[in-house]
Amino acid sequence: MGRIEDTFARLERAGEKGLIPFITAGDPSLEVSEQLVYAMAEAGADIIELGVPFSDPMADGPTIQAASERALAAGTTLQAVLDLVARVRQRVDIPIVLMGYYNPVFSYGVDKFAAAAAQAGVDALLLVDLPAEEREEVLCHLRPLDIALVTLLAPTTPPERCRRLLADARGFVYYVSMTGVTGSTRVDGAAIAAQVEEVRRISPVPIAVGFGITTAADAGAIAAFADAVVVGSALVNIINQHAGSPSLLEEVRGFIRELKQGIHHASDPA
Repeated sequence: MGRIEDTFARLERAGEKGLIPFITAGDPSLEVSEQLVYAMAEAGADIIELGVPFSDPMADGPTIQAASERALAAGTTLQAVLDLVARVRQRVDIPIVLMGYYNPVFSYGVDKFAAAAAQAGVDALLLVDLPAEEREEVLCHLRPLDIALVTLLAPTTPPERCRRLLADARGFVYYVSMTGVTGSTRVDGAAIAAQVEEVRRISPVPIAVGFGITTAADAGAIAAFADAVVVGSALVNIINQHAGSPSLLEEVRGFIRELKQGIHHASDPA
């Protein structure tokens, strides 16, 4: 098994649910992003999503768009993000997912990217704008190197399409809790719990739910029915608010611990 599969197996044995924090690589700098990965892993994150900054992040709300702009202004490139993962791998074994858009991967060269990602220690890739009908042109390069291409589902995904997409799902499924862009509103767990359970019945891999999760209470509400909780915009806000401050790493550690506590209470309500 790979790192992602091992992580979910460990969580299942412990009766726990996972926490997947998202940060934009290079915001405010690549050096700080590296320290943030270590801090989040130390505080209890189970899997980390590193956003690859892109100039037209159409699926992201203002918070993550601004983070992408700051990262690009700081000189962050896809190669620099891969180099960051390689450095992180020397110290921690936490699963790492690169999340972003197809254009940087296409420009890099899909086959070249896959080889470089595997060498760096990337576990999975999530491309929010890659049409399902074109997944194979990426999968054919990732599959032999044991890098998962994360399946993205939403409440609006029709049942038959959902079944087709899940047929080759690996790693985990990212279930978007609402329509719209990231950070646009608060999540309503009760509204999607039944839909996530429907997906679970046919999914060969665990279900992670993201979008609109900003507090430990939100995380706990989602953890009641999901296998993992993804938190992005709220964390990116904290990073921006404390960028340049000596308290940044401790602020992030504290937020990760709060989220894990909320998830723990949902996993073990007694």
